[in-house]
Amino acid sequence: MADDRKEDLAEGTLLSHLVELRSRLFKIFGAVFLVFLALLPFAKPLFNYIAEPLVSVVPNGELIALSPVSPLTATIALTFYLALFIAMPIILYQVWAFVAPGLYLKEKRFALPLLATSIILFFVGMAFAYFVVFPLIFGFVSTFTPDTVNYQPDMTEYVSFVMMVVLVFGLAFETPIATVLLVVTGITTSKKLGQARPYVFLGAFVVGMLLTPPDVISQTMLAVPVYLLYELGIFMSRLVSASEREPAENTPVK
Repeated sequence: MADDRKEDLAEGTLLSHLVELRSRLFKIFGAVFLVFLALLPFAKPLFNYIAEPLVSVVPNGELIALSPVSPLTATIALTFYLALFIAMPIILYQVWAFVAPGLYLKEKRFALPLLATSIILFFVGMAFAYFVVFPLIFGFVSTFTPDTVNYQPDMTEYVSFVMMVVLVFGLAFETPIATVLLVVTGITTSKKLGQARPYVFLGAFVVGMLLTPPDVISQTMLAVPVYLLYELGIFMSRLVSASEREPAENTPVK
C-alpha cells in the first residue's frame, strides 16, 4: 500500500514537471516567434546593417548569391538568429523559472544576479564581435586579396560565418559566470583557480585557434578577452566566498 502511494506520488510529480516543462517551452517558442514576426518587415535593412563590416572592405561593396533562393534563405535565417538572440533574456528566465523550485535559498540568492550578469555578458560578447572583431578580420583578409582575385563572398556563407563567430564570442564572455559557479558549487576554490592561470592563458589561445577562423587576429581577439574575463571571474568568486563567510563569522557563539 505504501509502495503504491509512493509510485502514485512519483508519477504525479513527474507529470507535473512535464506539464511545467511544456509550458516553459511553449513560452520560449512563442517569444522567439513573436520577435521574429516583429523583425521580419525589417529583414532587408537588418541584413544590410549586419553585412556592413564586410561590405565596407569589398571592392564593389556587394555580396553575391550563389543559389537562386539565397536572398530569401539567408535573409530569413539571419532574422531568425537575431530573434533568437533578442529573446535570449526571456529564454534564460524561463529556464530559471523551471529550475528555481528545486534550488536552495542560498542558491537562489546567487542565481538571479548570475542570470542577469550572464545576459549582459552575452550581449557584450556579441557587440564586441561585431564592432571590434569583424572590422579587423575582414580588413585583414582583404589586404591579402590579390589584384587578380574578385573578392566577393556569398551572402549565405557570410550569415553562417557571422552567426558562428557571434555565438562563440557571446559564450566566451560567459567565462566569469562559469568561474563563479565552479566556486559556488564547491568544485574548486578561487585559490586553485588563481594557481591555474598559466594553463588557462595557454588554453585560451588553443580555444581561440579551434573556434575562430584561421587568422591570428580573431584568435588573439578571443583569447585575450577570455583570459581577462577569467581574472574577473576569480575576483567575483572571491567576493562571493567572502560574502558567504561573513554571516558565519558574525554569528554569536552560544
